[in-house]
Amino acid sequence: MAASWTISVAGFVFLTVNSTVAIYRSQGDVAAVSFVMASYASLLMLFYCLRRFEAALPGSPARDRAKVGVWLTTTLLTAMFSWRVAALMPGLVAAAVWLMAASTVIGGFYALFLLPTQGDEN
Repeated sequence: MAASWTISVAGFVFLTVNSTVAIYRSQGDVAAVSFVMASYASLLMLFYCLRRFEAALPGSPARDRAKVGVWLTTTLLTAMFSWRVAALMPGLVAAAVWLMAASTVIGGFYALFLLPTQGDEN
């Protein structure tokens, strides 16, 4: 348990330092600072939802709510990073980036909500 806590704190510190450096290096670019701050906030929300998901009992409403939060935050992050990468790519490559992003979001939805779990009888 202590090792898990240490790794979580180290990851949080790394994320915070990395985000701070990115904001510092943006040199006042409002769009870049906004992107970094939104990404940081989304990642924190994702970690919060994952922690809630892991702590909830299987089959409980709290677990289902946390699962929705996990999917929504991963969808948000996928869209944000795809938008940022696609803006730098030529047309066909940008279309491929968006296609992969959509596939990831749809696949995540299927895996989290439609795919039967081991405990299901279906």
